[in-house]
Amino acid sequence: MNKKTIRDVDLQGKRVLVRVDFNVPIEDGKVTDETRITAAVPTIRAILEQQPRAVILMSHLGRPKGGPDPKYSLRPTVEVLAKHLGREVAFVDDLIGEKVEQAINALPPGGVIILENTRFYAGEEKNDPELAQQLARLGDVYVNDAFGSAHRAHASTEGVARFLPAVAGLLMEKEIEFLGTAIENPRRPFVAILGGAKISDKIGVIENLLNRADRILIGGGMANTFFAAQGLPMGDSLVEQEALETAKGLLGKASGKLVLPVDAVIADAFDANANTKTIRVQEGVPAGWRILDIGPQTVRLFEEQLADAMTVVWNGPMGVFELAPFAKGTFAVAQALAERTAQGAVTVIGGGDSAAAVNQAGLADKVTHVSTGGGASLEMLEGLTLPGLAALNDK
Repeated sequence: MNKKTIRDVDLQGKRVLVRVDFNVPIEDGKVTDETRITAAVPTIRAILEQQPRAVILMSHLGRPKGGPDPKYSLRPTVEVLAKHLGREVAFVDDLIGEKVEQAINALPPGGVIILENTRFYAGEEKNDPELAQQLARLGDVYVNDAFGSAHRAHASTEGVARFLPAVAGLLMEKEIEFLGTAIENPRRPFVAILGGAKISDKIGVIENLLNRADRILIGGGMANTFFAAQGLPMGDSLVEQEALETAKGLLGKASGKLVLPVDAVIADAFDANANTKTIRVQEGVPAGWRILDIGPQTVRLFEEQLADAMTVVWNGPMGVFELAPFAKGTFAVAQALAERTAQGAVTVIGGGDSAAAVNQAGLADKVTHVSTGGGASLEMLEGLTLPGLAALNDK
């Protein structure tokens, strides 16, 4: 990575403004998944070791509609971070202005404070330079550690970097290192696994990976559109009609690199208690039924395709893994990746649902890297430049 990180700057006595990704699920005022908060802790600790004047944390949370909304307050993240840092963390219920400056000035040396949700200000998502400038007034150095938001050009991720020395945090560095190396300079064979519901979300990814990967394994709802493009009846399965021509084009370009499922688990309703059976895909899906997971033969086929892989990138589940009867395919792929990792392969899980699935399978610590950013990792797989990363100072 050719960007400066917190290791390349002197932070002693400085007010360090850090964009973190604390966009976590909150229910009844309690954080229900702390993953993103714990992921930021190494960066915050490393900054504190340099004895800064203050560490000022900002993040978005959810999608509040045009203004402050207590439901989207970052206040519940304070006690979680304090617990993981083993020290007090302050909070101020605003983002910019005199009240915030006073709260920062009142901190003891090396104090940590969380500011209120950046999206309470309309200027955040518009990347308003005035908001970015007001944010920059709060710090002497800007650190972006929010990989999950690096694909967005917002005031707190891109705008503010124009007004302060701007460097990457350790999490950002780690994400770019694993995903970037996997795509740009993989140990081969390089196998990509793509799932999830829609082809349209991943056209750019497939096109980019066709030039880079040795094989691409396709599962999830997006496989249905490829089957439909081959003229197979799909019953009530999710099919993107508007993407059929695209799917045909990709199959034509793929020269055997795309590996599609050979069997599937189908159900007569989108329901954990539905009737299910396994069919060969070439037979087609009967009316009133839908594909909800890859079948056991496909699992074996995918295991064979992964058997010699030295780099694997996975984005998107193989089926509706939230419903137990349709989770087998996704969990089997997670298990296969854990086994490849144990044999020396680099395995990178590209955030979002795949990260949730690997966590649910209890295998998150058995793969090389689980990304914290679904959208950002997709854009990297597509070969796009991330604005939040591009804005940081070069080494």
